[in-house]
Amino acid sequence: MSGREMSVCSKTGHDLKDLKASLIAGLDPVESWRPDGPVARSDFDLNAARDTQAFPLNRTLRPAAVLVPVIARREGPTVLLTRRADTLNSHSGQIAFPGGRLDEGETAVQAALREAEEEVALDRTGVEVLGLADTYETGTGFRITPVIGWLDRPPTLKASEDEVAEIFEAPWSFLMDVTNHRRDHLDPPSGPRRWFWAMPYEERYIWGVTAGILRGLHARVYGEVDDSHEQVA
Repeated sequence: MSGREMSVCSKTGHDLKDLKASLIAGLDPVESWRPDGPVARSDFDLNAARDTQAFPLNRTLRPAAVLVPVIARREGPTVLLTRRADTLNSHSGQIAFPGGRLDEGETAVQAALREAEEEVALDRTGVEVLGLADTYETGTGFRITPVIGWLDRPPTLKASEDEVAEIFEAPWSFLMDVTNHRRDHLDPPSGPRRWFWAMPYEERYIWGVTAGILRGLHARVYGEVDDSHEQVA
C-alpha cells in the first residue's frame, strides 16, 4: 500500500471497528423511516436552477430503496456495486447499488434486502443493517432511501442475468476520498447544461444517483467538505 493510500485510509476510518461505529453514529435509525419522509439530496443539487415546471417542488415521488453493502475485508472495507444489464429499458449499463421501488406494504429495509437477493443473490441473513443515509430525489421521480448494510465477510453472489451485467467492489478509501469526487456535466439537446457528481473508478464510471448517494454518505460519516477539493470536468 502506498503512502498516499495509507493516509487516505487513516483519514476515512479504514479501521473496521471504528468505521462501523462511525456509520452507526452518523446514520438515521431504521425506525425513523417513513415513505413520505423529507428529501435531503437530489439530482438538482449541483445545478443553478431547478425547472419547477418540469420538476415541481411538491410533486409526488415514488418510494424506492437501495442497499449499500459495506464489506469488512481484512485488507480494507469495500462497497459492493453492480453494473446494470445492457438490455434494461432504463439506466442500462450504469453503475448502481442493488435496489428498486417498494412493493405494497414494504419498508425501505425490506425492499433493499429483497432487491439485493433478486439482483445478486445476497443472503439477507449475512447483512447487518446499520441505518439509513440521506434520502435522494431523482429526476425521474423516485424518493430513494439508501440502506447501509454491514457484511462481516465477503458474500457468495450470483448476478441475475436479466438485471445485472457485473458485480464488483470499490474500496471504501477510494469512494470516501473527496479528491476522487468530480463534478461532471452533460449538454442535452435542449435545455441547460446538467451537472452531477462522478467518481470514475478504474474503467468504471460511477456517476449520477449512485455518486450522489456516496457523496451524501461521506457527509454523514466525515462531515461536509470544502467544495474546492473537487475536480470540475
